[in-house]
Amino acid sequence: MSNHRLRPALLPSLLAIVSPPALALQPLITDDTGTQGSGGNQIELAYSGFRQKMSGSTDRLDSLPFTYTRGVSETLDLFVSASYGRLRLSSADQAAYGVGTPSLGAKWRFYGTEESDTRMALKPEIFFPINGSSREEDGFGTGKISGNLTFILEQRVPFGSVLFNAGLGRSRIHGAFDDSDATVSRLSIAPIWEVSEEWKLALDMGQRFARGSGTTVIEKYAEFGAIYSPGKDLDLALGIIGSSDNQNPRTTTQAATVGVTWRFQ
Repeated sequence: MSNHRLRPALLPSLLAIVSPPALALQPLITDDTGTQGSGGNQIELAYSGFRQKMSGSTDRLDSLPFTYTRGVSETLDLFVSASYGRLRLSSADQAAYGVGTPSLGAKWRFYGTEESDTRMALKPEIFFPINGSSREEDGFGTGKISGNLTFILEQRVPFGSVLFNAGLGRSRIHGAFDDSDATVSRLSIAPIWEVSEEWKLALDMGQRFARGSGTTVIEKYAEFGAIYSPGKDLDLALGIIGSSDNQNPRTTTQAATVGVTWRFQ
């Protein structure tokens, strides 16, 4: 562990990277309404590399997120997520290593079945504080319990499906960044093209709004994603992401992620 501390201006954005919502359709940020069914299991593993630029400096994050999902009924999943990251700031001589904010959540599909053209779901999540304010200040998670609630709409269309998410949450910081507590909302849409039985291509677009300390940070992103399924229980995923915010100076982020999803009984 290094002795540097994360610059306050970068904290909300990097926390979102280190502690992303659990994904159900890697590599997309926008979630779908799919559930595992009673007794079903799903494991998601990924590697994500991020490069964030502001005022001529570049900070780097390499992250290994993990999510385990268990189907407790046909329409209800429970999941737990964690990550491990390596953060390198351009202002520091050493890199920081550590576990990101763990989370616990559920996904409940309250409208439609797996065969329906229109489906809707709710996904509540709780993010637990990591141990020690220094871990928070290094950029590996929130220092207080935080939460998020996402509404999910999925619509079948002739070329595949379209996903829509609307989320609202609270990111709670303590220690050196008390004034960085923020109400965070997110809107996103992702059309998915079913090119063949094995291949899906997606374009994921959205905005994230973080309101706190009298200011609002607006971050826009776009992602191209590809999913290859050699079998019905295995997915291999690739995503390329670009984002920028409305601050002066502007912060831009480029990211690449590769992952595997395995479903089993």
